[in-house]
Amino acid sequence: MKIDITSVLCGSEKKINFEYSLPCDSVIPGVVFPKPIDVRGSVTDTAGCIELKLKASLDYETECARCLSPVTGSFTTDFGRTVSTGGTGYDEDNDDYVTVNNNAVDVDIPLIEQILLEFPTKFLCKEDCKGLCPKCGKNLNEGSCSCVTKEIDPRLAPLAKLFENN
Repeated sequence: MKIDITSVLCGSEKKINFEYSLPCDSVIPGVVFPKPIDVRGSVTDTAGCIELKLKASLDYETECARCLSPVTGSFTTDFGRTVSTGGTGYDEDNDDYVTVNNNAVDVDIPLIEQILLEFPTKFLCKEDCKGLCPKCGKNLNEGSCSCVTKEIDPRLAPLAKLFENN
């Protein structure tokens, strides 16, 4: 979304508020975003320094990293950037700036980058999720299984035979 900030640049307004919905195709493997991202923000001129502030909220659906049960939730992020018109001292590779092109600021790219940086990498259905049994695959949150959990180190198996004979 390109936000026209001409009125802030020419000084006729000190602040522009905006909100919009950003459609989101899942770029995170295993995570589905059922609704567009809700974006709210403002561009403010404070004594010649123009600041962009954004707040994005999105819902997600994925699976538990331990037991593969469905997990749904909401994620919110806030971030701010300084708006630069280019010129002296401007570094194109610095992520602290958002540049003005044709009196507009494109906020989608820095927003998606921020979401990717802050979005959790693992989700749990609950903090004390027991996961799946590594042998039979039963969900241990629903009860224990009958698998033998004690394993003998194969390097020590010959010693176990000695104890069995006695």
